[in-house]
Formats: sequence, structure tokens, C-alpha cells
Amino acid sequence: MKVVLAYSGGLDTSIIIKWLIEQYDCEVVAMAADVGQAEELEGLREKALNTGASKIYIEDLKEELVTDFILPTLKANAIYEGKYLLGTCVARPIIAKRMVEIAEKEGADAVAHGCTGRGNDQVRFELMAKYLNPGLKIIAPWREWKINSREEAIDYAEKKGIPVPVTREKPYSIDRNLWHTSYEGGILEDPYCQPDEDMFILTVPAEKAPDEPLYLDLYFEKGEPKKINGEELPPVELIQRLNMLAGSHGVGRRDLVENRIIGMKSRGVYETPAGTVLFLAHHDLESITLDRETMHFKELVSPRYARLLYDGQWFSPLRKALDAFINSTQELVTGTVKVKLYKGTCSVVGRKSQYSLYREDLATFEKGELDHRDAGGFINCFGLPMVAQGLLDSQIREEK
Repeated sequence: MKVVLAYSGGLDTSIIIKWLIEQYDCEVVAMAADVGQAEELEGLREKALNTGASKIYIEDLKEELVTDFILPTLKANAIYEGKYLLGTCVARPIIAKRMVEIAEKEGADAVAHGCTGRGNDQVRFELMAKYLNPGLKIIAPWREWKINSREEAIDYAEKKGIPVPVTREKPYSIDRNLWHTSYEGGILEDPYCQPDEDMFILTVPAEKAPDEPLYLDLYFEKGEPKKINGEELPPVELIQRLNMLAGSHGVGRRDLVENRIIGMKSRGVYETPAGTVLFLAHHDLESITLDRETMHFKELVSPRYARLLYDGQWFSPLRKALDAFINSTQELVTGTVKVKLYKGTCSVVGRKSQYSLYREDLATFEKGELDHRDAGGFINCFGLPMVAQGLLDSQIREEK
């Protein structure tokens, strides 16, 4: 039997290689996705092989992650429950896709993951694997073994001599990619407990950010970011640059309690510097390039799109259909947004577009194209339903 394991080198997948070999008497092929976790990939090959993997694939998926997953999510303005910028789940489809591709290449019988039975990622990985190749067996060790906590997982690692990147003092579960870093577990399981400042990787605390604000001009073309202060950058580099700039000003932290797929609530702390800035700027650019009805309808679509991604439904027909609508709305979302980064905040201070629907000659409070007298007739017609309702309510009151 051959199993392809989605491998990160974290606590769970570090011990899973050994466990799979012991329990299934199988060959384990590790697959690590480089989605922008930087130094976390150092030593991963040696660690996987020393732990028992027959081979390891380390796949650079950063560019595909941005172009095929992050940018569609940005154009959709997809934010889960109004706060979460989907940093973890946006990387899951591409990891699952490559895991299945390698399983097919290797002639594997099964794929495996290190997701717990309480989390969202088990749903995401497994739904995507079922769609991509229903014939593959899925092994989820956390639903099979007798390990019931991160403490017990650390005990297992120590017993087997497996080095792991967490300690009993800092047992955070950390997920990092190009778009974000997330933290769960440990002291964070108390939703009233403030995170330790030394936990954060991408952002400085607001009080230690520079005393002078930083202004950035962000240029978008058809809804996609292309330039920072006039400098055109490839998608991956643009996000990396913006992570550095926004993070150095303390922008991008979110501390929230979210509703997980399987029903429980979970506290997560997230850093999404580039995402925070880009979502705000993109949505603001739409305010001058989308007409009222399209913009309002898109605001109904955005949370549904976010829910699909959160729930592991990336490959669903509905998501593909929504993309067709969203992409059509982005044809004229081209222009520049000026943002101000200061002490943990990002605010839009200007916007312009060659396709702007904002007309100063129509909006001005000074003498312009609109004749104020025209508004009276509009209000009379627009108010007819209110007149009818008012007359009916008066009749009902008199009858009483």
C-alpha cells in the first residue's frame, strides 16, 4: 500500500509518517506545498525522510495560489462572517489538487492529512479529494488513533524521537502561507485571553509602528492589483511587498471567534497585512466603477462566495458560476486607490479611475447639470407606495 501525505512538518504531520508506517505497513510519500511559509520549509526534506517517508515532493505553488485562488477571492470581496479573510482555506484547494495529482503519478492507493476531527480542514481536504479522484482512500489519523490532545501528540513525538516545532509552553497551532498567518490553540482557546505579543510573525504592535503614516497608491486592472506606487510587480512579489509594508505599520491583525463547519465556535488570531489593504482598496475602487444595482447585488454574492470557500466547496458548480458573474463585474474595475497606513489602521484617502461613474458636475452642491426642481417629481413617484400604505393604515385606525 502506498499513501501520499499532505506534509507540513508541523506537530501532526511529523508524527503521522511514523504512525502510518506502523499502523498500515505502507510506503509513505510526503507532499509539502510551498505556499509562502518561508523558513518553515527549511530542513523539511531531511526531516520527512529521516522520519520514514520514502520520498518527498516540495512543490512551489505560490504563483498558482495567487492567480487561481487568492485573486478570485479578492475580486469577490469574499470575507467570512464579516471578519475572516479566508487565509487558511484559500490555500487548501491548491494543496488538495497537487496531493491528488502526486497520488495519481505515484500510483498511490490513498491520501492522508493531519487535520483534527474538530477542525475545518478535514472537510476541505476530503471534499476536494473526493471531487478530484473519488477512487482514492482517505486516511485521517486523528479520527483513528488514540491520541486525544496536542499534549499526547507531543508525548508520542518524544517517545519516537521525532522533532516537532512546538513546545508545551507554546503549543500554538500555526498555519502560514503567502496570504496570512493564523494562530489557534494553547492560551488562545480562552477567548478572553490576550495573545502574547511575541507570537506574531508578520506585524508589529500598533504602538511600536512608525509615528509617520505611509501613503501607498495601489493600481488595479480589472479588479486585480498590479502596481504599488507606480511600480508594476508580479502577483507574488506584490503581495510579499505589501505584507512587509503593511505589517511594519501594524496593519492586518484580526482576533475573532468564528463558526466552524462542524458546528462549534473557534477562536482564531490572524495576520493578513496585504489582504487587509487590498480588500479595502479593491472594494473602494468598486464604489466608483460599479453601478448601484450591480454593486448591491454583488454584496449579496460576496458572503455566499466566502461560505463556499470556507466550507471546502471550491470545486462546486455554484462557485464556478459565481466566478462568471464576478469576472463580468470586474471589466471596468481599473484605477488607483490611495491608502494611508498608520498605527495599525488602513484607510482609503483617495480613488480615481478612467471608468469612474462619479461625476462632479452631477454630484456638486454648487451649480451643476442637475436641476433641483426635478427631484420633486421623482420623490412623488418614488413615494407612491408610502402614500398608499399611509392611506390604508389611516383607514384601519379609523375602523378601529
